[in-house]
Amino acid sequence: MSQLNELKLDNMSMNMIAGWMHNGNVIMVEQMPILGGYIGGVEETAICDVATTLTSFVLMNASFHLDGPIHIRWGTTTTRETMKIAGHAAAALDAHTDLLIANQYYSLAGPCTEMCLTEIAAQSMLDTASGRELVSGCAAAKGVTDDFTTGMEARMLGEVAMATAGMSVDKVNDMIELLVKDYERRYQTAPQGKRFQDCYDVRSVRPTHEYLEVYHGVRERLSELGLRLR
Repeated sequence: MSQLNELKLDNMSMNMIAGWMHNGNVIMVEQMPILGGYIGGVEETAICDVATTLTSFVLMNASFHLDGPIHIRWGTTTTRETMKIAGHAAAALDAHTDLLIANQYYSLAGPCTEMCLTEIAAQSMLDTASGRELVSGCAAAKGVTDDFTTGMEARMLGEVAMATAGMSVDKVNDMIELLVKDYERRYQTAPQGKRFQDCYDVRSVRPTHEYLEVYHGVRERLSELGLRLR
């Protein structure tokens, strides 16, 4: 179930929630506050983010809340500003509640590109270090183009999250800064990447040699920064 932007609900949503509660379902409620929209800047959007998370549990009986601050210009969750929002909101909620919180992933670059995997790695480190219990991904190429999502992006998310667990926040911040500083310079020329059927063998559902090389190149770079990938 998705809340309406921003801080709005409708009767249809509440009727659906009532039905799911009656059936004893696990309820996921999501909300993706828009940075640069009606709310304003980073600070205001972070406040809205926390408020929408609490709304999911208090008014909609959510089992867990799925977050995902979106940049109004770039349409992604991986910008410097949206990750600030997600990180501070998650850290505050983790410190003061026992709620289950998650985040979703929308990269600017598409599959089979170094930029896409680097964006995902940076956000995965952020979500893990700021206390999120769940991560949901990934929607490459902003999640708006047919066939531009593959399992390799989710693999990067998972491996980086496991490697980040237990690291100090200061160390994670330093690593994220280096990654974001690199890919944010390429927003205007972000590579669209390749369709699933062009970077996977569709019969065996395995990534191509090219995508594996891209993947391991990003892994090597993350290892050089100090991330202990398994």
